[in-house]
Amino acid sequence: MIELSFEPALVESAVNALAAHASHWTLVSSVSVYATNDEPGADESARLVDPTDLSSYAHAKVAAERTSAAALGDRLLIARPGLIVGPGDPSDRFGYWPARLSRMGPALVPTPDGRFVQVIDVADLAAWIEKAGHNGVTGTINAVGEIHPMRNFFSAAVGVAGYGGELVPLDDRFLLAQGVNYWAGPRSLPLWLPETDSAFLQRSGASFLATGGTLSSLEDTLARVLADETARNVHRERRAGLTPPEERAVLRAAR
Repeated sequence: MIELSFEPALVESAVNALAAHASHWTLVSSVSVYATNDEPGADESARLVDPTDLSSYAHAKVAAERTSAAALGDRLLIARPGLIVGPGDPSDRFGYWPARLSRMGPALVPTPDGRFVQVIDVADLAAWIEKAGHNGVTGTINAVGEIHPMRNFFSAAVGVAGYGGELVPLDDRFLLAQGVNYWAGPRSLPLWLPETDSAFLQRSGASFLATGGTLSSLEDTLARVLADETARNVHRERRAGLTPPEERAVLRAAR
C-alpha cells in the first residue's frame, strides 16, 4: 500500500480500513516535517515540528506519520522526499529555470553564494518506492537527491538550455524590497530560500542510497524538464516565478 495523503481524516480512514490487511505500507511524507533548516547534512533523526496546527502542511505530515506508525508499526516505510521535480510538475518551480534560460535577455537570479539546490527526480523517487516495497524496506528515509551548490545548478541549467545571455545576481535585501518572493508562487524566484533555511536543501540522502535509491544526473533531469516545458510552451502563464515584465522591472530598478 502506498499513501501520499496528509489530510488527517483521509490518513486515519485509510489506515483504519486497510492497515490490518497490509504486509507493507509506504507513507510519502516530506522533509518539510523537520523543525529547523539550519543544519547541513541533517539526517532522519532531526527534530520534527510539534503537530499543533493541522491546517499547516508540515504539521499535518507529522500527524500522518504518527497515525500511520501507530497502526502499522514495523510494517511501515515513511519516505520523506525533498523537492520532487520532473516533467508535468504543476508547481512550476524547478521548471522555471530551464524555461527561463531557454529565452533571450538578461536573467535575474538570486545571489548564489552559500546557497544550494537539492531535488529528487520523480522517476527516481517512483522507482525507489516500488523497489523498497518489493524488498520490504521499513523505517524512515529521506528520499532526497544530490546537494548542488546553486552556482553549479545555474551552470548546468545554462548548458542544457543553451543560454547565451547574462545572469544578473541580486541580493536578498534588494529582491525583497522589490516585492520578489522566496521559493514558489507568483512573483517569486523558485528555489531561492532565506539564508537561515539553506539547509532545507542540504538533507542527508545516505539512507536513500543505502536502500537501493539511484539518482539521475542533474543535467538529465534538466533536459527532460526543458523538453516538457517546451512542449507546454515556455511563454505560458505559470504558477511560480517572475513574468517577463516583472523580471524586466526588477532589472531596471537594479540598474
